[in-house]
Amino acid sequence: MSSHPAISLALAVEAGEWGDVEATEALAETALDAAVRDLSELEAQPFPEEPPEVSLVLADDSMMADINSQWRNQPKPTNVLSFPAFPLVPGGRPGPMLGDIILARETIEREAVELGKPVDEHISHLIVHGFLHLFGYDHIENNDAEKMEAIETRILTSLGLSDPYGDTEPV
Repeated sequence: MSSHPAISLALAVEAGEWGDVEATEALAETALDAAVRDLSELEAQPFPEEPPEVSLVLADDSMMADINSQWRNQPKPTNVLSFPAFPLVPGGRPGPMLGDIILARETIEREAVELGKPVDEHISHLIVHGFLHLFGYDHIENNDAEKMEAIETRILTSLGLSDPYGDTEPV
């Protein structure tokens, strides 16, 4: 039994061709487990006793463009969006519901090809990225981006995945 809290994952396929949903769910659980382990051990992130819930919504580009337009005034698809259930700052104690992570299949597939990496690796990265947003991490300011990217890279390394940022400047 692990010595860190778990996450309760609720997965919903809302749109798109996601293939083996059980495999995607297992991928998400592995990525979230690594993220929880890292945050609780290295960032001293407090967690409630009961595993908080994360909703993972699997969408397509059309659905994502609608959501992105409605919530961010950007009428185009994006790879991942996160919607925290409650405002949280890094290090703050989450409630029973962390929030939603939404993934867009076609954008993820296109990006994976452009990046020359397997789709599953890109999905793992985006789940970790979205999960950190639920905890209040962001990449608007350079110093915040450096902190978030360092945590992401550390988590992905623990999963045996490469640094998605490499030699790039923080975004």
